[in-house]
Amino acid sequence: MRSLLVLILLSGLTACAASSQKPSGADPVVTDTGSVRSYLAEGDVLQWYDIPFAQPPVGELRWRAPVALSVTDQLLTRMDEPVICPQQASSVSGVEGDAAIGTEDCLYLDVTAPRGADGPLPVMFWIHGGGNTSGHKNTYDFSRLAAEQNVVVVTINYRLGPLGWFTHPALDSGPGAIANFGTLDIIAALGWVQRNIGLFGGDSDNVTIFGESAGGHNVLTLLASPLSEGLFHKAISQSGYVRSLSPRQAYNREREFSQVDRGSWEFTQALGLDARAVTAADLRAEDASNIIMTYFDMPSDHSSPGIINDGVVIPAEGFAAALANPKYAKPSVPVMAGANNEEVTLWIGLNRYFVDAAYPLTKWLPPKVSLKDPEMYKFWVRQRSEGWKAQGVDRPLTSLESAGYKSLYAYRYDWNDQKDSFLIKFSEVLGAAHASEISFIQGKAMYGPIGSYMYPDTESAADMTDIMMTAWGNFARTGAPGAVKGSAWAPYSALAPHYMVLDSMGQHALRADAANINQILATVAESTLLNDRERCILAWELSTALGDPAYGTYQRWNGGECANTDVRALRKTIRESLEEEFGTASVL
Repeated sequence: MRSLLVLILLSGLTACAASSQKPSGADPVVTDTGSVRSYLAEGDVLQWYDIPFAQPPVGELRWRAPVALSVTDQLLTRMDEPVICPQQASSVSGVEGDAAIGTEDCLYLDVTAPRGADGPLPVMFWIHGGGNTSGHKNTYDFSRLAAEQNVVVVTINYRLGPLGWFTHPALDSGPGAIANFGTLDIIAALGWVQRNIGLFGGDSDNVTIFGESAGGHNVLTLLASPLSEGLFHKAISQSGYVRSLSPRQAYNREREFSQVDRGSWEFTQALGLDARAVTAADLRAEDASNIIMTYFDMPSDHSSPGIINDGVVIPAEGFAAALANPKYAKPSVPVMAGANNEEVTLWIGLNRYFVDAAYPLTKWLPPKVSLKDPEMYKFWVRQRSEGWKAQGVDRPLTSLESAGYKSLYAYRYDWNDQKDSFLIKFSEVLGAAHASEISFIQGKAMYGPIGSYMYPDTESAADMTDIMMTAWGNFARTGAPGAVKGSAWAPYSALAPHYMVLDSMGQHALRADAANINQILATVAESTLLNDRERCILAWELSTALGDPAYGTYQRWNGGECANTDVRALRKTIRESLEEEFGTASVL
C-alpha cells in the first residue's frame, strides 16, 4: 500500500497502453526494417509496436554509433514484455527493486496514428524523460492526442546512462571521438521516420520533436547538433535544461574535477579494471547489468556525465554556446519551450526536511503528509522553479534568437487543481509539479493508482486537457501554438519575453517578464524565511543546477556569505541526520 505514494516521484510516466487492444486485421505495414502489424486502440486509433530502427548495440557495437539494419520484409511481432534499455529498476522504469533491468537490444520505436485519416499528417516524435538514465517508450500512450489532433505520434527508446553517454581513451583516442551514443540513437530514429513514416500516414516534411525533462534537454541538444540537420521541422522542449561536460570532465582522470562524479576514470576503477591499462575489449566484455549497477552504486549528488561536447555530435564549444552560434542554427525551425510553476515539488514534496508524516490509522498504510513550514516551502519552490524557467526556457530561447531563429514561443504550466485526499493535499504539496503536464498533452492519467487525484475527472482538468492538446497540435501543424481560449499567444524575444501561463477555467494569461539567475539569487539574499544553511543550499542549487555550473557565482553570492560552505557535505549531513532519526529521508 505504501507504494501508492511513491508513484508521485515518477518523472514523466504513464500507464502502459491498455492490454485490451487487439490486432486491427489490417495488412502489415512494410518498412525498411521489417513488416509490422497494427493494433486497434480506443478512439479508432492504430498502434504499431516494437519496430527496430538500428542494429542491437551489443558486443563490438557497444559504445559505437548506431548501425543501420539491413532492409528486410521480416514480419515483426509485438514483444511480450516492454522493451527497456539497460537501467536501474525504479519507479521511473515501472519496475520496483534495486537490480539492473533491460537489454541492450532496445533500439525500437512505436507508431500511433488515426485509422483511415487522410494523410499526410503532422508527425510528433516523443523523446522520453528520466534524466537520460531511466525511462522507456512503453510508458506513454498518445492515442488520444493522435485521434483528437489528427497527428501521427512516434515514441522511441535510446541508450541510457553509461551506455548512452560515455568517453574513454580506450574506446577511441584522439580528437573527434564520439561520446553521445544516446543522442545518435535519437538521430537514427529520426532517420527511420524520414524513410518510413509516410507508410503510416505521416508527413516526413513536417516532424515535430517534443520531450519532457531529459527529453526536453535532448530536444535542445538536437537543435545544437550538426548531425540532425533536416530530420525535423519543429521542436518543443518541456522542462528542458542546458548542461553538458567536456570530454576531459567526463573522463575525469584521477578526479581532476572534484565536482564531477562517475567520470569514466572512476567508473573503470569501480568495475575492478586498471584505469591506466584498460582496453576497449575489456570494457565491451563487461556485462551490461554489471555496468549499470556499478555505475549507480557509485556515490553522486551533483554532476555526472551526460551530454558531452565531443566535437562531433555536440560542438566542442559546448551545448549551451552552440545554441547561440549561427553556424549550427536551424533558423527555419519554430521552437516552443516551457517550464512548470512548481517544478521541484516532485523531489522535495516527500522529503522529511520539508514535510511531516503522521500515521493516524496504522503504519501499514501510507502516512498523512503535511508541510512543516508552508511559507518557507512555497518560497523555496518558487525560487527553484523560477530558476528552471531562467535556465531551461529564457536562456535557450534567447540563445536561439541570437542565432537567427525567428519563431519562438514560451509557456509556464500552472495547473494545480488536483483532487486532494485525506493523506495528502496534492494541490498544496505537488501542484504544477515536474512532469505533471504530460497527462494533459496525452489526455490520460499518469502516476498509476493516484492518477485520479493528479488527473481528476473534473471540468477544470477537461479544460486544461483541451488547452494543452490544442496548443501542441496547432504547433505541430503550423509552427505556432495559436490562441488560448481566444487569448493571443505572442512570440518570445529577448526584448519582449512573452510567455503564456497555461491554466484552466479562464486563469490563463500572457505575460512578459524574465528573471535571470542573479535576480533570483538577490531575492534569496533578501529573504528572512531561511536559516543560514538553507540560504547556502538554495544559492548553490540556483548557481549549479540545469545549466553549466557557475561555481564562482556561488562563491561570490551575497558578499561571499557561503564561500566556505561545502553544500555537498552539508546536504549529506542533513540526509544522514534524517536517516538516523527516521530510517529514511523520505516520508515513505
